[in-house]
Amino acid sequence: MASSTVRPHAQEEPLPDDGVARRLLESSAILAYDPAVEVDWDTPLDKDFHGASPEWCSLYGTAYWAELTDAQRKELTRQEAASVASTGIWFEMILQQMVLRDIYAKDPTGAEFQWALTEIAEECRHSIMFARGAQKLGAPAYRPSRPVLELGRVFKTLAFGEAAYASILVAEEVLDVMQRDWMRDERVVPFVRTINNIHVVEESRHMKFARDETRKRLAGAGRVRRQINAFVIAVASYVIVTSMVNRKVYVHAGLDEKRALAEARANQHHKSMMRSSCSGLMEFLASARLLTKPALAFYKRANLI
Repeated sequence: MASSTVRPHAQEEPLPDDGVARRLLESSAILAYDPAVEVDWDTPLDKDFHGASPEWCSLYGTAYWAELTDAQRKELTRQEAASVASTGIWFEMILQQMVLRDIYAKDPTGAEFQWALTEIAEECRHSIMFARGAQKLGAPAYRPSRPVLELGRVFKTLAFGEAAYASILVAEEVLDVMQRDWMRDERVVPFVRTINNIHVVEESRHMKFARDETRKRLAGAGRVRRQINAFVIAVASYVIVTSMVNRKVYVHAGLDEKRALAEARANQHHKSMMRSSCSGLMEFLASARLLTKPALAFYKRANLI
């Protein structure tokens, strides 16, 4: 069975300027992966396995799920895992551009500059890994809707400071909790478990950096600035989370798209999984005073709180 979706968050003591970046650079030098070597790309896909823990499937616990054959359930989890991976690629491309823009004029001899480039390099490897993983799962190229793609263009161009880093954190945290379950689940196809393990290990550094940058950028921020950025972060979070499972996964899994969509949207089990996975994230946002009333409305709509 999948493990608990709640990941404990240890209290972190603030480090001096550049302290977090230096520590992350050291960690990356010691523990980093090459997915081209680490992942078994050559073994044919074994369709006796799921693509993700069934409990994370958008239809798990619904009447429609109960009607599906074991083979249909496994195919649906493979398609949904590929959709989540495709959404991850989309947002990692946004992340890379925001980070590059942020360090554009900074001191290249500093640890923060060098860590940012290290993070971008890791994200590039992750995106290629996700792309190859989705392809091996037998999925098409799932992309966000056109309005979401265009919103992403605007966001990556205009977002800066805490709005950029906190939004990065939201996307990474939600994926992290899902993938911690998937990588431990022996029902999930082995190469996907390896992908998830690589992403969890390396993404933990990215989340630490995003938290630290969010805190630093918010230091001394006034009420208006917090209100504006809290709203921007919440909207970005809503768009990211609601784009994870593309509606076409049901078609490619051989299901009735209209019925599957209706049951998925009403699925209380899946909503509960999302809420429980984000408990630590919401605690962080609350501690940063980014859970304003307008922001809370979007988190609730996305079933994150």
